[in-house]
Amino acid sequence: MVTQPHQSEEAVRIDKWLWAARFYKTRALAKEMVNGGKVHYNGQRIKCSKTVEMGARIKLRQGYDEKEIVIKKISGIRQSATVAQTLYEETPESISKRETNAEARRLNILNNPSPEGKPDKKQRRQLLRIKEY
Repeated sequence: MVTQPHQSEEAVRIDKWLWAARFYKTRALAKEMVNGGKVHYNGQRIKCSKTVEMGARIKLRQGYDEKEIVIKKISGIRQSATVAQTLYEETPESISKRETNAEARRLNILNNPSPEGKPDKKQRRQLLRIKEY
């Protein structure tokens, strides 16, 4: 008698695992990120059909942040966020790098505030003159 493999032992594609781990909202978006080169598996670009293995390092981008994670469990089923967080572990270097980048972005916003309002007619004409030359 042949037994079916348990879900954790099953081969799962990288796009499906990223979706199940809740890094991306849809599988289509996960597939797009993998094909676009935003996801690296053990330091290399991959195709979305790549099967994941436990202990592999994944580097991915989400907005301004870049995360480096290690796969702890394999699952192709999207579950709650608390369960999804048990599928991976973010490296300490990645956490510290994200925190310093977030702090730098916050300070940059404080140092370079946006203008108080829209330019008036005279200021718009001056801007147009500058842009023409």
